[in-house]
Amino acid sequence: MKIFVTGGAGFIGSNYVRGVLTNRWGSHIESVTVFDALTYAGNLSNLSTVSDDPRFRFVQGDIRDASAVRQALVGHDAVIHFAAESHVDRSIDAGSVFMTTNVLGTQVLLEASMAASVKTFVHVSTDEVYGSIETGSWDEECPLLPNSPYAASKASSDLVARAYSRTFGLDVRVTRCSNNFGPYQYPEKVIPLFVTNLMDGLKVPLYGDGQNVRDWLHVDDHCRGIDLVLHGGRPGEVYNIGGGTELSNKELTSLILEVMDMGPEMIQPVADRKGHDRRYSVDWGKINRELGYSPRESLSSSLTSLVDWYRANEAWWRPLKAK
Repeated sequence: MKIFVTGGAGFIGSNYVRGVLTNRWGSHIESVTVFDALTYAGNLSNLSTVSDDPRFRFVQGDIRDASAVRQALVGHDAVIHFAAESHVDRSIDAGSVFMTTNVLGTQVLLEASMAASVKTFVHVSTDEVYGSIETGSWDEECPLLPNSPYAASKASSDLVARAYSRTFGLDVRVTRCSNNFGPYQYPEKVIPLFVTNLMDGLKVPLYGDGQNVRDWLHVDDHCRGIDLVLHGGRPGEVYNIGGGTELSNKELTSLILEVMDMGPEMIQPVADRKGHDRRYSVDWGKINRELGYSPRESLSSSLTSLVDWYRANEAWWRPLKAK
């Protein structure tokens, strides 16, 4: 199988590329083409451990550029579509790039995939498209009720992907993940931001009352779930991928402080984010029943090694944070 990975130089996409090229999940591929615009969140150093693999190819390009996408996509069997603007705070400050990249870019890819006779298109999305849930967990039949410009752009792209499946018969499979964590995560996200702040002796900014709840998913578990959907998922279906660890932001902060041997005096309360969803929780029973997925990593068991990774890779994150 020849796969085309958009956003493959980003946090999650690069983890997937490293995983398939090192046979981490037992799937066999013939080649991987990474197509990435190398915006602030894309980093070729994320792929340095596999860049010499003869099966690996990198193409710099924007998914909104139909000509570039069509040219690069020819000859591939499957698309794994990670490329997206993904930071909620940035979407609140400037939403237009989220709409053009996440919605228009997805439509460009879908059109190009049909023209190139791509067999399978895996569209990587987020639990944030569901909105906020007080109790229980969302399954794949729940309505999409996004509350941030980012979530709205991803929900829109999900619907565009669904339309190309229903109208044109393109084999589109959608995954919706909970909050990811792991190495190589851009340091504007909460865990690497807090860890690197504390390494520098800086306080960590905690939104509002700290009671917003998220389900935490290790990036390896997420990518393994995506690979299962690629190889065994059903056309036209949506699969939630969860981590099984729900924590309030306050609980998460306490865990990080404990691992780094620091106390609550390092917390700096800040005004809450606009439209801040209170709780996310996905029901991942479908992917468990159909494909045998369940998370293998937990935040509590992985956090110490993750902090150690950021300590050992200061040369990777410090230039990014300086921006």
